[in-house]
Amino acid sequence: MANVDKVKILVVGDSGVGKTSLVHLICHNEPTNSPGWTIGCSVDVKLHEYKAGTAAEKTFFVELWDIGGCTGHQNSRSIFYNPVHGIILVHDLTNRKSQQNLRSWLAEVLKKDNKSSGNGFEMDPEQFAGNQIPLLVIGTKAEQVETMRNKGKSRGSSMADEFGADQIDLDSQIVKYLAPGSTNAVKLSRFFDKVIERRYYSREGQGQSQGHFSPPPERRRFKNSHVD
Repeated sequence: MANVDKVKILVVGDSGVGKTSLVHLICHNEPTNSPGWTIGCSVDVKLHEYKAGTAAEKTFFVELWDIGGCTGHQNSRSIFYNPVHGIILVHDLTNRKSQQNLRSWLAEVLKKDNKSSGNGFEMDPEQFAGNQIPLLVIGTKAEQVETMRNKGKSRGSSMADEFGADQIDLDSQIVKYLAPGSTNAVKLSRFFDKVIERRYYSREGQGQSQGHFSPPPERRRFKNSHVD
């Protein structure tokens, strides 16, 4: 397994949207009852079968880097952003502000030199047009959204179209949302394939640095103390 190739995917979004629970569900196919607050970054690893069921099938390690969302650490967390092969943008479906802030998160990761509004980076959608890094938008707390809908409340429109990305809505405490063969599971697998494709099978990806990964598959924690 030491010779298995790897890709690095950042998982970013506001503090409290459920990134840690999401990463645990993706990597272990089970909910976590007591996620901790992430200060800095934590890393979990999933084995993924690239192009499963075809002659090109190959096993890869997918490293999911769960980036702490505390605004006070904005200037220091950039150390985790290089290199990056894919980005998962996470927001809380019951919190419209966390969705709007995905623009700021993407601008921060891509190091766009836009004006700051005081809450971080701002992003002009046109600046993103040339980006080649695969993106996936995930909305959490879907079960709460269903309850809101039943009470006549609705949520805002998705930003996935703005980013040119797929959208997955789920509840990280309920395994069925990522059940094998489900639409969400297919979208997630397709995203991982896209990241691997660009990293190892495209001219752009082959030109990237090879030496910035830390060894999987054990889970590593960098200063843990808050729910994210």
